Amino acid sequence: MPILSFTGPGAFGPEALAAMGEAFEAALKELHDTGRLNVVLEVIAGRIIAAARTGERDPVRLRAAALAGLRGERHYA
Repeated sequence: MPILSFTGPGAFGPEALAAMGEAFEAALKELHDTGRLNVVLEVIAGRIIAAARTGERDPVRLRAAALAGLRGERHYA
């Protein structure tokens, strides 16, 4: 499932969508595709979108923002 299905049309440019998509797929891989419940996908996507709205474009930092707190760790921007 691509990140685009969680964003509104025209909300982000191609560069942002590419970084967000890369981060989304990396975050799901890091979670080892455990079940892929829709609520997990929505939380991960929502966190990536929120970080991207602040201007973040680095896929590694977007992935970190998505996964922060899921394993008891903290993410500091």
